[in-house]
Formats: sequence, C-alpha cells, structure tokens
Amino acid sequence: MNKISPLANTHKIGLYGNYKAKHETDLLSIREISNIKIFQLSKYKMSNMDLSNCFLEGHKFPTKAGLSSGNNSLRIQWQAPNTWIIISENKNISHEIEKQCPGSDFAITDLSHSRAIIEVKGNDALNVIKKGSPINLNNFVKNNCANSVYHGITISVDMINDDPITLNIMASRSFADSFYHAITDASLEFGFRAI
Repeated sequence: MNKISPLANTHKIGLYGNYKAKHETDLLSIREISNIKIFQLSKYKMSNMDLSNCFLEGHKFPTKAGLSSGNNSLRIQWQAPNTWIIISENKNISHEIEKQCPGSDFAITDLSHSRAIIEVKGNDALNVIKKGSPINLNNFVKNNCANSVYHGITISVDMINDDPITLNIMASRSFADSFYHAITDASLEFGFRAI
C-alpha cells in the first residue's frame, strides 16, 4: 500500500500572487511537509515519571504551555498538560519514544496518516496566519507553538526558525484542501513560491 500525501492533488509547484518585480528573498515559500511520522504522547494521570530526564534525539520535552523543542528533522510540541505532539523525519522514532516513555506511563498514538502540515517561510509568514486566526502572534518567537483556528479549521502552529520566519502549520487531513487554499489565498498578497 502506498501512502498518498494529503495535498498530493492540490499543491502545485510554481510562482503565485504578487511575485512580479520582487526579489526571490522577499517571496514567501510554501511547501507540504510529507513522509514524516507524527505521534501524540500522553502521560497517564497515575504516572510518577519525571520527564526532566527524558530526551528524544537529544531534545527535551517542553514542560510549559506554548513551547516546542527540536530542529528541522524533529519537533516536540507541548499540546496540553502532560500531552505532546512529536513530528519526526526518522521512520523509527516510535522505537525511541517507547524506550524513553514506557507504555506503563504513557499512551502513544500514531497520527501520521491523519494530519497535513504546511511550511510557510518568509518575512510575511506571521501575517499569513494573522489573516485567518485570532491568535496573538506579536510575541511569537522560535520554539513557540500554539493551537488555534484558521478560517474555522483547527490548527497547530510551530515556529521552527525566526530568520527567516519558518512556521509549520498542522491541520487534520480531512480539512487539508480547504486548509491549503486558505493559506495560499492569504499568501497571494505577498507573493509566494510553492515548492
């Protein structure tokens, strides 16, 4: 069975919107993040395990609301008290999660086939989110994450870099097309390259 990315029939490579007479570095870039593993990790109420000693590929689990950790190939997002989303390019990350977070203390759920992730990169990336979400992004910096809505679609936003601003925006796969069209429509004003 072949995995089909959520935006396989929607995302088309090219230049769109207000891109003429703009330098390439002034354009947004938009791409689908695919071929990744996504897990939700939830700590049981009865667990006494201390996460301060747990690391995934050298990265700690954030313990405060609105924080994420990791790098370009692994992201750990705080989602709720004792709940995290782990996004990784490592196809065997589940084994690492199970070693660090045993089943007696944690529930691990594979969400890989049920989510769509779009990366929006460029100086106006935050403005794209501001056009469709009520979330306050004025103090949003690298390794911040938040849950919100975007044109009525539940999303998770993670800032993986701040120079240039790089956001990974995740939504349910069932809303992938609407989500993609809302993001790209908001990006037309700035001009973007779909890659």
